[in-house]
Amino acid sequence: MKVSSRNMAEATHMIEKLARSADKREAFKNRKPGQKPAHTASQRSAISTPATPEQLAKPSKQALQAAAKLHTALQRPANEVRLIGGLWKRTKLAVANLPGLRPTPDRVRETLFNWLGQDMTGMRCVDAFAGTGALGLEAASRGAADVLLIEPEAKLIAQLQALKTRLKADMVRIQRGDGIAILLALPRGSVDVVFIDPPFNAPIFDKALAAAAHAVSAQGVVYLEAPKPWTNEDLASVGLQVSRAGKAGAVHYHLLCPVASAAT
Repeated sequence: MKVSSRNMAEATHMIEKLARSADKREAFKNRKPGQKPAHTASQRSAISTPATPEQLAKPSKQALQAAAKLHTALQRPANEVRLIGGLWKRTKLAVANLPGLRPTPDRVRETLFNWLGQDMTGMRCVDAFAGTGALGLEAASRGAADVLLIEPEAKLIAQLQALKTRLKADMVRIQRGDGIAILLALPRGSVDVVFIDPPFNAPIFDKALAAAAHAVSAQGVVYLEAPKPWTNEDLASVGLQVSRAGKAGAVHYHLLCPVASAAT
């Protein structure tokens, strides 16, 4: 596995930081009765100075455990993600080096499918900006009856087709085209779950949400991933309302439902 020099530098910095933090906690626990933590300028300077290789030669148990977790995380290349549940759990999905392609983080997907329920048997889903297909394939892995993956990029379409064949995913349909236009062409209220995760720099969120509101059923939900939080006031014009929301780094994620069903 190749790890970039930038990732290695970040890993080294984090390991040093974790080691110093863990060793300080160990020293605090083992202090003598009545002994107070050091607060002199020289000691503060020593704490803030990066640890030398000699100082890290015998790190504490906690530091070693933290470093091991970090090393494990680095084993997964930056150009792949994995499905996290269902029939195809741990299946790797390649991430092409394309502008705007930003797969939903594992932590966010885990939260989303906790919201939706682990068993999606019989549900009809549309991943309108499929990219790697992580959201739609996660739904199919958990039992969705029909999953439509929409993607305009030919390279990603070929990747999705190959993945569908490898997984024998008969419930998955793949369509090349514009996610908004295809959603609007679907019968009104014909979809249980619509995933909306367009490129963050694309000024299409309002149109995408309006198209999703057209396609989703009265009891269905729309998942939105965006660079900013969306409020009920923002969503009023398309007839959607926030059911749940969260934030992970720069990603704001939302579970939306039609206003009529939110009121019942």
